[in-house]
Amino acid sequence: MSILLYSVLTLGTLGLIYGLGLAFASKKFHVEIDPKIENINEILPNANCGACGYPGCAAYAEAVVEKGAEINLCAPGGDDVIKQIAEIMGMEATTTDRKVAIIHCQSGGKDNTNFKYNYQGIETCKAAILISGGPNACNYGCVYQYDCVRACKFDAMHIDDNGMIIVDKEKCTGCGACAIACPRNIIEMVSIKKRVHVLCVSEDKGAISRKACGNNTACIACSLCVKACKFDAIHVIDNLAKIDYEKCINCGMCADVCPTSAIFDPLKEVRAQKKAAAKAKAEAMKKEITEQKAEVTKKEDQLL
Repeated sequence: MSILLYSVLTLGTLGLIYGLGLAFASKKFHVEIDPKIENINEILPNANCGACGYPGCAAYAEAVVEKGAEINLCAPGGDDVIKQIAEIMGMEATTTDRKVAIIHCQSGGKDNTNFKYNYQGIETCKAAILISGGPNACNYGCVYQYDCVRACKFDAMHIDDNGMIIVDKEKCTGCGACAIACPRNIIEMVSIKKRVHVLCVSEDKGAISRKACGNNTACIACSLCVKACKFDAIHVIDNLAKIDYEKCINCGMCADVCPTSAIFDPLKEVRAQKKAAAKAKAEAMKKEITEQKAEVTKKEDQLL
């Protein structure tokens, strides 16, 4: 009994001593935290995606307050978070264009990919490309192991029935986690205002890239798009057409002349409909003018 009592008293005494020591240390070595850091950290989405360039939301909040980091680096937070941070910091809000993920590849599904072999290894893109450059014939395209989908914390990437990755632009925050996860760098964060995109990343020569692409939409570096563009917004570099988004005005002329449909223009059909409507209107006006002239000529002949 005495041994048990001594043990309890000893543990209790040690606990009291250590507790007092920790309490003293917390007071002695207490570091004051700027309340602005805590306030900013509370309004951040806490996705810890790293899009801001810092290891997490807390680190970004600290950088804004103590290091003068830009207040518009939180992609998931968007303009609302920027305005709130600006209010806390007593600064003017500087908004940025919202960005979304663009997958520069139209292949990667089970029915539109040419395979070199049947991959049965670890189900990650990073592991798949280590074996003979990946299972698909194109050494630049999507390897359909969905690292990007797993990296997305906002449910903005989904897999359709064919195994293709679809980006939900309404949910995409432009955080860039999917782009970081992609070992082939085929995903890019682009302003949502930019609508025309080259959906191919192959730098092989035309004949090779076309044969390797299971979707038959590879860029063959024909340069027709370069010649069609009136704004110097697209160039062929390393056998691949690349758009300069700073110069691109979404006119779609490059997509109109692309022989393989490697350039995607979501407004192509809309433009075609408007062009057809304008042509029909012009023809109707021409017909009306012709009829009016004929009527005037008829009346003149009657007067004579």
